[in-house]
Amino acid sequence: MRLNGKNAVITGCGRGIGLEIAKRFLQEGAIVVGCDVNEKHIENATKLLSKYGKIKIFKCDVSRYEDVQNFIKKAIDFFGEDRINILVNNAGIARHTKFEDLTPEIWNNTIAVNLTGQFNTCKAVIPTMIKQRNGVILNMSSVNGIFAEGEMIHYDVSKAGILLLTKGIAWEFAKYNIRSVSICPGIISTELVKESGMTDEAEKEFTKKIPLGRFGTVEEVANTYVFLASDEASYITGTEIIVDGGQMCHQ
Repeated sequence: MRLNGKNAVITGCGRGIGLEIAKRFLQEGAIVVGCDVNEKHIENATKLLSKYGKIKIFKCDVSRYEDVQNFIKKAIDFFGEDRINILVNNAGIARHTKFEDLTPEIWNNTIAVNLTGQFNTCKAVIPTMIKQRNGVILNMSSVNGIFAEGEMIHYDVSKAGILLLTKGIAWEFAKYNIRSVSICPGIISTELVKESGMTDEAEKEFTKKIPLGRFGTVEEVANTYVFLASDEASYITGTEIIVDGGQMCHQ
């Protein structure tokens, strides 16, 4: 019960990694308020997660600041107190697109959800963390924020921006005992990977780049979040944690 009694906000928790993070946080004793943009995902996740603890999931488009403000107000109402101990910025989108096919719409949408979405939630939550003089912000980045991947320039840029957003927040708000860390997974077996356009053949080829010889699991990423959110990680801030099966050690 490493998160016992803590209030946690998790974006994009309707499925995949976000769903597993919410599950693990509940198992560790946290009260969770989540959001997702897809109503069907919200319905399915609520049914699955309710048996693990106290949770409420709202619909929210993180790229819209007004949506995020309303979501955080609802979260505080659900918690029954103006206290948010943990913010997990997990919501994101990905799609393989060659640069010559990359339209301003695809570019802007990717940046809006992946990067601006995290700015929006940080902006809405940090005032509460300042008042309580503590907090943990965990931002989902990617190994793609560290090195470039073909046909993913828009995604790579959005994830690279998260690294500096995280460092800037860690530097500016350390005086309030607010920690900020980026998590950089490699290839994790999720629905989003399938939807990004990666073929089975490309999946097999990519596995050859990973020393552990396989894709990661959502459980392995979620366990990293539990540790970083807990008091056991109290001296970790302003950095990125790579969860990639060794992929980056020879990139």
